[in-house]
Amino acid sequence: MPTAWIVDDDDEMSHAIKLMLQMLEYHVQTYRDARSAARDMLGGQRPEVLVLDINMPEVTGTDLLEFIRSRPDFGRIPVVMLSSETTDAQVDAAMALGADAFVFKPVTIEELEGALTKARPLE
Repeated sequence: MPTAWIVDDDDEMSHAIKLMLQMLEYHVQTYRDARSAARDMLGGQRPEVLVLDINMPEVTGTDLLEFIRSRPDFGRIPVVMLSSETTDAQVDAAMALGADAFVFKPVTIEELEGALTKARPLE
């Protein structure tokens, strides 16, 4: 079973996405902040796909994405960005930083599954 990490400070949204990922047969780990996820990655843990909320206090999902893509040891982890904002500029900026897919809140299971397929989780 592949592992997915959700990094989102919104507990309700994180829980909803966790349930969807479990229905899609992922083992799921959740984080309320980007620093905790980065700390675990630096400690040697790796998800097979990462779902990152963009807007979080202190360290944003975009900050974490940029950090991940700068590191050869985990720069290839597929990343699905998540946001309640729907501006083209925000989507373009995330994709330019190396996001593999982008979904908008509230997300449906079909949209999430499509984004995961597009992100091509590592085997």
